[in-house]
Amino acid sequence: MGEYLLQAPIGSEQKPQERLISTYRSSRKYHLHGDDHKNYQQQYGDMYFFRLAKLKPSLKQIAAEDWSDFEIGDEVAQHKDRVLDVRQGELCWIIGTIYMDMPLKPNVLEDISKDRWISAPPPREKYLSPDDQDLMWIEDESGRLRLVGTVLQTIMLVTGSIVGVMGTENSQGAFEVIDVKLPDLARQPQRWEMEDGDATLTNGTSNKRRISERPGGNTGRKVALVSGLGITGEEGDLLRIDLLMEYLTGEVSGDDDEQAVSKISRLIIAGDSIGRVTVKADQDEQLTRKSVKKYGYDASAYNPAPTTHLDNFLATLLPSIPITLLPGEMDPTSVAMPQQPLHPAMLPRSRAYTSIPLAENPGWFDTTTNPWEGDIDGWRFMGNGGQPINDIFKYVEGDDRLDMMESVLRWRIGAPTAPDTLWCYPYQDKEPFVIEESPHVYFVGNQPKFETSIIDGPSQQSIRLIALPKFKETGEIVILDLDTLEPEVVRFDVLED
Repeated sequence: MGEYLLQAPIGSEQKPQERLISTYRSSRKYHLHGDDHKNYQQQYGDMYFFRLAKLKPSLKQIAAEDWSDFEIGDEVAQHKDRVLDVRQGELCWIIGTIYMDMPLKPNVLEDISKDRWISAPPPREKYLSPDDQDLMWIEDESGRLRLVGTVLQTIMLVTGSIVGVMGTENSQGAFEVIDVKLPDLARQPQRWEMEDGDATLTNGTSNKRRISERPGGNTGRKVALVSGLGITGEEGDLLRIDLLMEYLTGEVSGDDDEQAVSKISRLIIAGDSIGRVTVKADQDEQLTRKSVKKYGYDASAYNPAPTTHLDNFLATLLPSIPITLLPGEMDPTSVAMPQQPLHPAMLPRSRAYTSIPLAENPGWFDTTTNPWEGDIDGWRFMGNGGQPINDIFKYVEGDDRLDMMESVLRWRIGAPTAPDTLWCYPYQDKEPFVIEESPHVYFVGNQPKFETSIIDGPSQQSIRLIALPKFKETGEIVILDLDTLEPEVVRFDVLED
């Protein structure tokens, strides 16, 4: 019987499938190197100044092209270098940083001064005031000016976005806005530009290829994107995870499906791989009775099951497929953006596939930052675990996540609400969230549902937007064709009795 089971299938010829491998480059733009660079003692104001200084020249050029000849009556719009140079009644335009004064936004200093909270208040779904108390301001290094006008209701703006506004100051000291300009999409590199090294770097209308003009023919390679695995280690939690693992390794399908899966050249996990562990009532009572341990850590309350199951999941896949792992809000790493990679010590089985510390090239298993940028088969990818978009959602009406993603790219700021309402590292000498080059693919993890679209820019930019749903809730992953940049959704369901 044993000899029969070890024989090849009778009457069929099994052809081993070889997985296609794509070229891969991972940016270290958001890595914080060394303890001496992780200093949280400085103020956050420098980030806003760097952001404004970086985006102001291009925005000034855009505004000047449209507004230099604009006039009302006999008055021509004039450019004012500083917000405080605006005079009442003068038609002018200025460039500055938007600040939303919203009473419902969290205010740590106010909470401490009033001593009203025993614990942190629950997070609000929206910061919008129901009684129209929200105010919009524009500011620069000289001062701040309130913005009013109906045109502001037609455009999405949040704290931290850089804009140009044209109008005039009214008798109440507010600036009546007639028109608004955004920096719009940044220059988009050609496909394979990083590998070619001699591609055109001209700004503006260069000879960049659109997505429809792809070089290299039909390679058949694909990349899988998933977010919100939400592994907790609880009973029944890993059924979909096991199905996903078997699907990616080609163990649950026929020959045709195995051949299709073999074309998936990389797996990208976009945040929240670890889920929130439910604490039972008796455990919670015991934890509250215990005194605080040294360094605030209680080994008896630590649950290693989520990271152990995540490590097992990754270690099973890694011999077959390379993986890029972005952390998320629920993952065990720094809370402040940019979140740093999960420490390899937490994944003992998977860390053998990582690169050595400070290596120039990423390993087969790339534990990277959130946000993340990189190149796959020549396409520029940019993505995050969802926190920037989820925070923008609280500032605006509606729930159009693709519109928010498009606005992020047109503002040229990956996390505009940081550091106001989104925790981030207080950079002093740079602002890494400024988008200097538009990606070809922009994905955001942990969104309510799968959505996708393509947006175009003034200089023939074309960007594929992908909102990734939470796998734990939907069982969905996205397979992106690296020839056409067309996504498809694969869904895993567990039937209940």
